Amino acid sequence: MRAIVYTKYGPPEVLQLKEVPKPAPRDHDVLVKIYATTVTSGDARMRRADPFAVRFFNGLTRPKKITILGNEFAGVIEAVGKDVKLFKKGDQVFGQSGLGLGANAEYICLPENGSLSIKPANLTFEEAAAIPFGASTALHFLRQANIRAGQKVLIYGASGSLGTAAVQIARYFGGEVTGVCSNASLELVKSLGADHVIDYTREDFSKNGQSYDVIFDTVGKSPFSGSVKSLKQKGVYLRAVHMTLLPVIRGLWTSMTAGRKVIGGLATESKENLDFLKEVIEAGKLKPVIDRSYPLEQMAEAHRYVDKGHKKGNVVITVEADTF
Repeated sequence: MRAIVYTKYGPPEVLQLKEVPKPAPRDHDVLVKIYATTVTSGDARMRRADPFAVRFFNGLTRPKKITILGNEFAGVIEAVGKDVKLFKKGDQVFGQSGLGLGANAEYICLPENGSLSIKPANLTFEEAAAIPFGASTALHFLRQANIRAGQKVLIYGASGSLGTAAVQIARYFGGEVTGVCSNASLELVKSLGADHVIDYTREDFSKNGQSYDVIFDTVGKSPFSGSVKSLKQKGVYLRAVHMTLLPVIRGLWTSMTAGRKVIGGLATESKENLDFLKEVIEAGKLKPVIDRSYPLEQMAEAHRYVDKGHKKGNVVITVEADTF
């Protein structure tokens, strides 16, 4: 099968289209023929080994554990293991591949009880591939905050893959949503249901006197102290990018002493989350945002675009033409 492989860390040019062995499903696995996948900022960081800690997980001098990137995909089940009960050959599915990545390829195997669900009927494969990471992560963190109807919710970085999903999911749960983004994305964020928008290049939300029940930083760039001060008593500060030591320590200290909670870390992937999102999508309450689409052969160009840091929503990779 064809796959995008990288054997050293570096710029987008390290990504090479190669023939690699096609995986075979084990007894509880499904084999998915991938029609579409994505490039996320996380993929770009893995490629660059940024932060440096990536090297301790994936090889100090070169990638060893993971050589095929990609976490999101949509496609068709081509084969199932003999003990599979949840899916059958021909099912159209979408999902996430977990910490092993590997979705930037023509095929992938994963357990039937992994983060995999039937594709929403009202989405194309490209649209479905743009859902799992951003929407699952947004759902995970907003549930961690115990979001409720009537709460004031601020989404920082509201125009990215995670932010565009967070705006819509917060609205689904009945939040009054303020989206923070650049001027170029204000209309997009409004169109997704944000009640208010703030251009971060012109206004610091933490100095405008407003207070919020939930502040969700989807990009790791909001002012820590200012965000905490902008929370109501017992408010929750969500940081989806919370992997370095200092924010972790500050978050623990704030949670213990300030009457406000800081929650960070990684979101869990699950079939249950995708099943829930499928229902929300088919009810017309959540839609993917696609900035650009590239064929698999132009993966390096897609990474160059993501590296610029200005994408709106998702960058999708078409692996197989949609003939359905």
